[in-house]
Amino acid sequence: MTAGGASASPRHPAAAPRPISAVIVARDAGPAFAAVLESLAPCAEVLVLDSGSTDGTVERARAAGARVEHQPFLGYGPQKRRAVELASHDWILSIDADEVLDAEAQAACRGLDLSDPAACWAIRRRTFVGRHEVRHGAWKGERVLRLFNRTTAGFKDLPVHEEVTASRPPRLLPGSILHHSYADCTAVLARSLRYAPLKAGIMRARGEAAQAWTLPFRGAAAFVKSYVLRSGWRDGGIGFVVAVARVIDSTLPRALLLAGAADPPRSGRDA
Repeated sequence: MTAGGASASPRHPAAAPRPISAVIVARDAGPAFAAVLESLAPCAEVLVLDSGSTDGTVERARAAGARVEHQPFLGYGPQKRRAVELASHDWILSIDADEVLDAEAQAACRGLDLSDPAACWAIRRRTFVGRHEVRHGAWKGERVLRLFNRTTAGFKDLPVHEEVTASRPPRLLPGSILHHSYADCTAVLARSLRYAPLKAGIMRARGEAAQAWTLPFRGAAAFVKSYVLRSGWRDGGIGFVVAVARVIDSTLPRALLLAGAADPPRSGRDA
């Protein structure tokens, strides 16, 4: 029976579900990668684009039934664009190697109407530091566009903080992505420090300018927004660290640009 109660006749068969390719760029994703792969069961294909893993990531992917391809790291945006190109299907679900779809999001993927190639979906992302979920501050209410048709949407060609551009605003998919990216608070700050030269390089390539006298004000505004206005203080010490990371994100790339220490937006960085 069809959804409207009528039988699907041989002349007018029910439309087959449109397949989704899940794409992941990875390098040394670790044992937790198995849970990421397991959460992608609703997808017709799981494609892992590996950039030189030596910790068993490739073996875990193949054991889970994923297709594995290899590509030296090009930068986050270009690497994800390459993964999308290699996928077998036009509908793409992009997941990072430290993200797990929860049960509600998995069920939603199974029931989507994918008849409109211009449609796209964002998913709530819940970020954890260790076992603590960060519920407030800069990451509160984060939504990321991750499910799209590659004929109408795709990743920007940026080496860091890549994002999907689409022809229309995304709908919100039920459920969440569980983002297990930080083992501890040190990792939160280390990532902000590692990304700062890349961000400065992007600014330089765009011809953007920075002014030293604005840096203290930018830093103060970033801290107050995350820790006070978005109630980061409610996450305790972790909320303070996240706010400090936002200070780094908003000031250090500009300081590096002024100092002439920006990294050019090029390949060769590890995922």
